[in-house]
Amino acid sequence: HPEKNTAIMQISFKLGLRAQEIALLQVKEVARLNTRGDDFQLLEVMSLPAAYTKGSDAMKRSKSQYRRRTVSFDIEAFNQLIRQIEAMAKAGAKINPADFYPPVKKHKGRSRDLPLVDPDLREALEQHLMVRIEKQRALKPSDPLFVTQKGGPYSPNTLQEHMALMLRGWAGIEKASSHSGRRSVITNVIHKQKKSVKVAQKIAGHVNPSTTLIYEEPPEEQISEALKSL
Repeated sequence: HPEKNTAIMQISFKLGLRAQEIALLQVKEVARLNTRGDDFQLLEVMSLPAAYTKGSDAMKRSKSQYRRRTVSFDIEAFNQLIRQIEAMAKAGAKINPADFYPPVKKHKGRSRDLPLVDPDLREALEQHLMVRIEKQRALKPSDPLFVTQKGGPYSPNTLQEHMALMLRGWAGIEKASSHSGRRSVITNVIHKQKKSVKVAQKIAGHVNPSTTLIYEEPPEEQISEALKSL
């Protein structure tokens, strides 16, 4: 399925989407269909909903439950907590540690608009959609952009494994993963294009700029060049 695989990799390495986000994409995020659903026009901008981003169970398939393993307090809050527990103990009240845990900070996804300007990306999307329409005869805006060989949508885990297979198994890129395209995009924006962290943060959809700052570390190529010059 070269058209599908090429489109997946183009989205990863040209837009920096997470594997989960790629798995959740619908046709309407990249193209406008005609009334019959048998023809389309690529959009100029991909509008990625906040529900697709990291930390959101947009597919409503998650069965896992959060288990807290660590808790953090600032010093003032901790001292106040100790005084509260001390007073309750003196009064003979029953003390349950879980009652004093700070609230869990829930990650909220962030929507973002990504211009579809790269010509190779646009060509890959066009080829993929043409193949989809040829096979299915018509598409709906809410159809998954990418489907498995069985015809259903990818789960994030399945797409992660498929992308890792393409990169490591087929292309022979050691240590590559489904995150490699995303890492490549952000590193390129910061180190090669010398754009501001704010630009990289907007592309990546990071809520906190400190997450984007991780990519300010020297990329692997620069480290390799430095070691060669010893």
